Order: sequence, then structure tokens, then C-alpha cells
Amino acid sequence: MTERVKVGTRRSPLALVQTDQVVRRLARRFPEMRFLPVPIVTSGDRETAAGGSPDFTDAIDLALSRGEIDLAVHSAKDVESSLPAGLRLAAFLRRADPRDCLVARRGVSAGRLPKGARVGSSSVRRRAQLLRHRPDLIVEEVRGNVDTRLRLVRDGSVDAVVLAVAGLARLHRTRSIGRILPIREYLPAPGQGALVVAVREGNGPVERVAATLDHPATRAAVLAERSFSAELGGDCRSPLAALGTVRGATLSLVGEVLAPDGRRSVRGVRRGPTRNAEALGRSLGRAVLEAGGDEILAASR
Repeated sequence: MTERVKVGTRRSPLALVQTDQVVRRLARRFPEMRFLPVPIVTSGDRETAAGGSPDFTDAIDLALSRGEIDLAVHSAKDVESSLPAGLRLAAFLRRADPRDCLVARRGVSAGRLPKGARVGSSSVRRRAQLLRHRPDLIVEEVRGNVDTRLRLVRDGSVDAVVLAVAGLARLHRTRSIGRILPIREYLPAPGQGALVVAVREGNGPVERVAATLDHPATRAAVLAERSFSAELGGDCRSPLAALGTVRGATLSLVGEVLAPDGRRSVRGVRRGPTRNAEALGRSLGRAVLEAGGDEILAASR
């Protein structure tokens, strides 16, 4: 068994905290091994300031493929539908709260944003969902990590920002939350709130170590969401949302495609056994496309 295991991660404060949680869990299970975080700058980190399309896994996956690290910790929502050849997801950790929330500046009620309020978000999904319910809002593009976005609220650059509850919780920033958005109306991005561990195929010892963190219910839910997204040809820049929930051996999946201005949307639901998670996601994706989702996606590109 390898005594030293190098764990790839982004350099962002949230990614480092998430990776530290994974490393601590592995260290408790395998005290004879040393798990060493290896921070890596991705193209998404470099392009954030320039407004490029973010890819927060590319450099980490490349290091994993080359054997420079032994496993990688990713936010599931950042992982493309198809992994690079030779890599696989060995573990889906128990999901945290998948909901979104509003953080508002002092003097502004997150529960009742004033007409014309400026809300920061770089997500086309969040923009569409906000405008669907509040077309009067001004949704402004914001970039940067969680603390950067919270600072934009504090200094009055925007009236509020939309952030993931899970990220704020992991950073111990939940006191900032002004309002948790209802999940029925604000479905999350596929994989939101979940962490995954990627490994090289054929690296049996490391695969077995990582697999001890796997949470079957989260795996089924996120695989279904990812399959839904893949069927629609979606990525983190697509106006789509999905959430799987597991009760016993039954998986329920809700998926949605939205027009960027929030005026149109197509939503569908599928239920079935968890063992058919990916097929369920593909089936729902096809149904949403046939119901008009293909037109919405085509118009948004």
C-alpha cells in the first residue's frame, strides 16, 4: 500500500477546506498513511478575473493522469459529464445542503428585495431563476471566491448575491445567510452540495482507499443529475438544473431547462430504482428536450 498519497485540489479557500475534510476522514480510517494536499491552479482560477468560461478541474485532472497526484477532490458540480480517459470517480461523499441562498447588504431585506435590486451571480441558471420570479431585478455578473462575493455585498457594489448554502456552511459563513431559496422554485445545479473523489483507473490500492468514502444514495442522485445534464449537452454554463433524492431503493429526479431571461422553462420528473440512476437521468433528459427544452437550449447558446 502506498504510504504517501498526494491529494489534488484547487487553491481557493473553499476547495482547501473541502479537501481538508476529505483528508481528515481518510487519515482517521488509514492512520498508517499520509495524505498530502497538493494545491493546483486551474484554468478557471486564472480566467475568473478576465471573465472566461471557468474549468475548475482541468489542471488537476491532468496532474492525476500524469501520476503527479494520486487522487483529486472536486465539487461535483464542477466535473464535466465525461471525465478524461483513464480517470474515474471512486467516491461520492454524503451530500451537504444543495440549496441556494441570498446574502443581502445591511439595510436590505433578503426576504423582500426592493424593486430593481442589484443581485450578483455568474450563473446563468441562477440568473434565469431569479428573473422568472422577479423580472424587475438587475442581475449583475460577479466573479471570485465566496469571500470576494461577500465583500461585494458589504461594500455596496451589489444589494445581494446568490451563493450555495453548502459552501457557506463549509466556510463557517452561515451567519451571512439572509434567506434560503425554496428548492422547488430554485432547483440547484447538477451535483451541487456534493464532493467527489477522482482516481486513475488501475490504481487499485488508492481506488480502494477512496471508495471507503462513498455514499451510495448521493452517488445515485448525482449520477442521475449528471446523466440528465449530459443528455442535454449541458455544462456549468447551461441554464439547467436537476436534483435527485433517494428514499430507500427509489430515486426521484427533477430536472429543468430555463431560458436565460426566465420567461420559459421546461421541467420533468422521473422515478425509478437507484440501480438505474443513469438511465433515469437520460430518460428525463430526452423527455425535457422533446417537450421544448431543445428550443430553449438552442436559443441560449
